[in-house]
Amino acid sequence: MAASYWASTQRLHWQFSKSELHDLRQTLENQDPTMTQQYPLLDRRLLSIFYNHQLVKLGKRMSIRQQALATAQVYVRRFYVKVDLRNTNPYLILATALYLACKMEESPQHIRVVVEHARNLWPDFIPSDVSKIGECEFFLISEMNSHLIVHHPYRTLQELQSRLDLTQDDVSFAWSIINDHYLTDLPLLFAPHVIAIAAIFLALTLKPSQGGLQGAANTAGFVMNSSQIIKDGLPAGANTDKSLENRTGSFLKWLAEGEVDLQAVADSTQELISLYDIWEQQYSERMCKEQISRFVKARGLDK
Repeated sequence: MAASYWASTQRLHWQFSKSELHDLRQTLENQDPTMTQQYPLLDRRLLSIFYNHQLVKLGKRMSIRQQALATAQVYVRRFYVKVDLRNTNPYLILATALYLACKMEESPQHIRVVVEHARNLWPDFIPSDVSKIGECEFFLISEMNSHLIVHHPYRTLQELQSRLDLTQDDVSFAWSIINDHYLTDLPLLFAPHVIAIAAIFLALTLKPSQGGLQGAANTAGFVMNSSQIIKDGLPAGANTDKSLENRTGSFLKWLAEGEVDLQAVADSTQELISLYDIWEQQYSERMCKEQISRFVKARGLDK
């Protein structure tokens, strides 16, 4: 593994600005305007939620560790910066990305095991021929230019736990938020430590609701002004838990005095809140499944 994120291929080749990402994706859209018009896609975040759910289902069947799942999600996101979704069988890409990620995260799975579980989960989209996964693996590696090492925010979160006096509940909540950031473009936009800090910020300023993390967005409108909160501190009475209020105050003080890019933390925070909002208000697994099935079947990509 690269000595650090700063010297890694992730930083040098797979970190973009929002405008750069937009241009890359627009180039893909413009390659075949007829196909783009014939097979319109849902919001990228909705498809990302669907892919995440599918990967988690496959991972649970195979008892895959979270880090390997996270690496697979990054592979999928990098791949689709280079390749139009409509030219692929996304289910085959998901299975292959997980197979490759397991090898890179030193928890390899036999290719036949991957194919067996993937076929049980998506019988209409995964061929029985194991060579298809092998061919797809080379396709992924080629499009990612063999840049396969991924640095994740989890390590930063663990390192900051004692420094910021975070409770286990704080860390667990932040860990869940880090898991969710893979459903956005954040892995392609910001450094892992920025994501970890944004996750801690949300963990300290939001409280999990009965509806889960995405439901918390409904009661956290003030977090949308996260850049101002980072500079000025929380509004009076924002936290009724004194212990939590003290930890939050200490965290914000540490953040303000450090050298972290506050705007990047604020942008990451708002991207996550936006994800939770669209997740709760618009996500439909059925719609995602139908849309993907339409172009995969029509174009014979499941063969």
